[in-house]
Amino acid sequence: MYKPIFNKRSVLKFTHFTNKGYSLFSCLGREVVIGVLSVATLSHATADGVTTSEELVTADSVRTNREVMLEGVSVMGTRAPLTQSQQARMVTILSRDDIQAAAVQSINDLLKLAVGVDVRQRGPMGAQTDVSVRGSNYEQITVLLNGINICDPQTGHNSFDFPVDISDIERIEVLEGPAARVYGTSSLVGAINVVTKAPLLSPLQGEAISSLSEQPLKKETGKRFLAVDARVEGGSYGYLSAAGRGALSSLRKGAGVDFHSLSASYTRSDGYNRNKAGALNADYRGGKAFYQGSYDHEQLHVQWHAGMSVKDFGSNTFYGVSSDNQFEHTFKTYTALQADAKCGPIHIKPAVYWNRFADRFEYFRGEPDRVKYNYHLTNVYGLNLNSYIDWVGGRTAVGAEIRYEDLMSSNLGEPLSRKHSIHGTDRDYEYGLNRTNLQFIFEHNVVWNRMTISAGLVAVNNSWADMGVRVYPSIDAGYRIGNHWKVYASYNASLRMPSVTELYYSVGGYKADKHLKPEEVSAVETGIRYLGRSVTGKVCVYYNHYQNLIDWIRHTDQGPEAPWESVNFGKINALGVETSLEMNLIRLFPAQHFLKHFQLAYSYIHQDKNEEAGIQSRYALEYLRNKLVSGLQMNLWKQLELDMTFRLQHRTGSYTDVNGNLCNYSTYGIMDARLAWNADRYQVYIEANNLFNRKYVDYGNIPQPGLWVIGGIKVKW
Repeated sequence: MYKPIFNKRSVLKFTHFTNKGYSLFSCLGREVVIGVLSVATLSHATADGVTTSEELVTADSVRTNREVMLEGVSVMGTRAPLTQSQQARMVTILSRDDIQAAAVQSINDLLKLAVGVDVRQRGPMGAQTDVSVRGSNYEQITVLLNGINICDPQTGHNSFDFPVDISDIERIEVLEGPAARVYGTSSLVGAINVVTKAPLLSPLQGEAISSLSEQPLKKETGKRFLAVDARVEGGSYGYLSAAGRGALSSLRKGAGVDFHSLSASYTRSDGYNRNKAGALNADYRGGKAFYQGSYDHEQLHVQWHAGMSVKDFGSNTFYGVSSDNQFEHTFKTYTALQADAKCGPIHIKPAVYWNRFADRFEYFRGEPDRVKYNYHLTNVYGLNLNSYIDWVGGRTAVGAEIRYEDLMSSNLGEPLSRKHSIHGTDRDYEYGLNRTNLQFIFEHNVVWNRMTISAGLVAVNNSWADMGVRVYPSIDAGYRIGNHWKVYASYNASLRMPSVTELYYSVGGYKADKHLKPEEVSAVETGIRYLGRSVTGKVCVYYNHYQNLIDWIRHTDQGPEAPWESVNFGKINALGVETSLEMNLIRLFPAQHFLKHFQLAYSYIHQDKNEEAGIQSRYALEYLRNKLVSGLQMNLWKQLELDMTFRLQHRTGSYTDVNGNLCNYSTYGIMDARLAWNADRYQVYIEANNLFNRKYVDYGNIPQPGLWVIGGIKVKW
């Protein structure tokens, strides 16, 4: 571990420290953060890339040093924790600086900046967004909150319904490619892990904690640090959002540290679109609440969280063009308890969680007599145990997980032996499905000089699928060339069980197949990365081989009434290339202070199958063939900063518009901008999304909003 030391200016520097299980971080006079970051130390290597004892992180260099500092953060590219610099695979991190600088209102919007991620938006502000990685679909990735799987087995449409406000987030980790060994077999083509902030300390208390560098923590017993921050913003289309967060940190007897934080937010909008009758059909109302706590004491770290999300939103023509006034209500709760204990050379990391999802869908809003509402209630219970040990041969990890999924529905699944009443209605849940997924993981990591090798396998069995135990191997290798270059290569395999919607949704122009097979992928990847003081960059090439790929297809030669059918599409091969470049312009050109940071990234994918005559694909063959993302950060005057981002997207495939015409997706470019005055205790900003009012669709027949302007203020005490 690395122990941060605060001088009298609350400027942070690092010096080597033994494993204590905690770290204190300062954002250099702006806000003080206490965080728990597990920095791995193997018998053959320490955490390279961490800012060392002689390098100060000043307020002007927070962003410029962020890549180097993040190299020392433990990120989950392996089952056993390794720092980013030790990982044999490349893990993309969207840091707090990226979040603060971007003109975004939701986690989904932020992920648009990751070049390998495809964000297909049906409604703004995270109303409903499908997120995928490297040409996959929204069902094929694992979505996690602080390492806990929060995927909805009913449908991946709801997976990105987080209980946390964007201001709660410390960073987002994006692992591209199969990640079964790390996050389980549901991560067919990737995983996205949202890590929330540790509790805040007030910037006024920087002096109070500076003495921690000179005195043992036990002498600070009884000290408490309280901080509060808040945000309010409003803008186009009746948009209004407010959020608040309070955090308490306490130093207990015996050097124990308690963390607690509570946040809540509310967002609403009239929406940007109306139906043919003139009524709003893209309106939105939603609230979130999130509590997290943790306790650290010598060899033990315990953390827990509980969250809630409730949304009501007009669904426009999300699920069909025969109604342009659809509506959806969702209510979700998330609870988890995690621990990390060290018993001699063995680390034991158990976790238990319970996620509950409820939703009501109205095909004709407020007209249950015309088409009955669809109701769904899902409970997911999970228990996993992960452990690893450091020994002379490296770091070895063994893990097991059991996940039980239970769904009751008004229209999905098999007939229930006993009906259950639907709360608040005179109807019953008549159908349902439950299944248990059991998996075992083994992994071994060796870090020797400049070489990292991680190899392992996952064995999986599912009570729903008619299959025995299946085993999927993987191996990753990386080698550092000098102090700046790193090359890597990997092979990974995984599978995914169909969602309940893919198995049973046979209403409203859809025809599901309950005998779908699990889909599988095997992938190889190689790349090179450069990490310098002023410039960072990477290039990678990957090849994915899919079997039994699941998709919804439609036979257009059967006429406009032909249903969408869920099928195993067969075998598809995909070849992709990703490249990125980031430049610290202040370091490159020290004579100027106007241009601060520039980034450029590009992704290309080619599949060996395209849509055939008479066949229309909804997901498998509708992928981003080309995506370009660029960003520029400028310091206009004193504390006035301007951030501009541009993304260009070209999607393959076609869609049927509201008039029944078959249309190809068109290429579009979107510019977003954010102008902010950044003071120590407050920030005032104005954001413009889709600055040039570009007309575009992510899904056919669902137009996206044009120019959207938002202004707001953030304060902290």
